[in-house]
Amino acid sequence: MTNWGRLITAMITPMHADGSINIEALKNLALHLKATGTTALLSAATTGESPTISADEKRAMFTALKETVDLPLIANIGTNYTKASIENIKVAEECGADGLLAVVPYYNKPNPESLYLHFKAIAEATDLPIMLYNVPGRTGTNMKADTTIKLSRIKNIVAVKEASGDLEQLAEIVKGADDDFLVYTGEDAQVLPSLAVGAYGVVSVASHVVGQEMSEMIAAYLAGDVKRACQLHLKLLEIDKRLFMTANPIPVKKACDLLGLNAGNPRLPLAPASEAVTEALREELHNLGKL
Repeated sequence: MTNWGRLITAMITPMHADGSINIEALKNLALHLKATGTTALLSAATTGESPTISADEKRAMFTALKETVDLPLIANIGTNYTKASIENIKVAEECGADGLLAVVPYYNKPNPESLYLHFKAIAEATDLPIMLYNVPGRTGTNMKADTTIKLSRIKNIVAVKEASGDLEQLAEIVKGADDDFLVYTGEDAQVLPSLAVGAYGVVSVASHVVGQEMSEMIAAYLAGDVKRACQLHLKLLEIDKRLFMTANPIPVKKACDLLGLNAGNPRLPLAPASEAVTEALREELHNLGKL
């Protein structure tokens, strides 16, 4: 079984005021995440503003993360063009990535057979373990459970980030895939319900700011202390909501700035957080004792 642990953080990409990548802030963030319970890092994916990050920037980020922190690095290589996704694998491999993330192709709206052939081609181009990423709210296509299960039979397709928000679909994948295929929820507000139907863990955004609490919640559930896990789940519901009150990663970057993690603004076409978003985050971070 691939050893990525149960709390993977989908990292933001910290920026300087001029929009360039802040590598030092990226390193500091990685250390913060490890100290607060993160078990693996996912870099340059949706929360990391992947559509705006160049191949050279990804190379610098992946290299910095591998040099800074002793955590598995999952590198996003997915695009809506199979050939380009395969070409991205080389950068990840050269930087020492421990695994790859490949998203359902966006805009093209591939049918199930197209999805299977796309991911099969990616898997055949590398020996690294691959996590599939189903996020229909971003891609316009929902990869249904039977396609994910079929793909799980490919040797180095080892996990899925299931971010459809459909617990029934997630449970169907758990039921149909092999025991060593890891099902992660991509929905921070559904971590505990997902664990209850057999998910292995979460690929999280909220762990930037409440990683310790999320780690404790997962540990409590696994230890059979469902009451404590539920208490933590309910405690985190509001911050989960506020971190997605507008397009990710606008809120989480602002939350990280409020905590002194030097995230900076997102790159256009995503605008900086509004005053209303900033105040909503400040209020809940204060409620949680973070400020």
